[in-house]
Amino acid sequence: MRILEALNKNAIIDDLQAKDKKGILEELVSPLVETTGIDQETLVKVLIERERLGSTGIGGGVGIPHGKLDDLKSIALGFGVSRSGVDFESMDGKPTHIFFLLLTPENSTGLHLKLLARVSRLLKKDPFKERLLQAQDRDEIYHAIREEDEDF
Repeated sequence: MRILEALNKNAIIDDLQAKDKKGILEELVSPLVETTGIDQETLVKVLIERERLGSTGIGGGVGIPHGKLDDLKSIALGFGVSRSGVDFESMDGKPTHIFFLLLTPENSTGLHLKLLARVSRLLKKDPFKERLLQAQDRDEIYHAIREEDEDF
């Protein structure tokens, strides 16, 4: 599955303002409340529970918060850039700037893992990460993700 099959342009935030992990998660899920039909508190709770198992800050300035929900009907993706960076308890201890949020239905473990692996591989490419950080708005971010996703 390609990323853009599940990522709506309106779920891209080009300048996250939060300064901590919970705030970042709240900002990232905000555009997904309407499309998923699930309230913000529930979405954030699932992500925080997953974070308790271990941080989804994978290092290299990247965080991939993810979770599974029974009530979710389809995959929901979100994306955000924090220009200043946030302490997301990353493996390398450095601030996190790029966030890819992945929410899937509880019964879709295979798809969840495939999308997680795809996003992770894409975000290991330094030129792509730099392009995302340099993008001026959600249109540029969407275009960069589309190009990288198609070339992958």
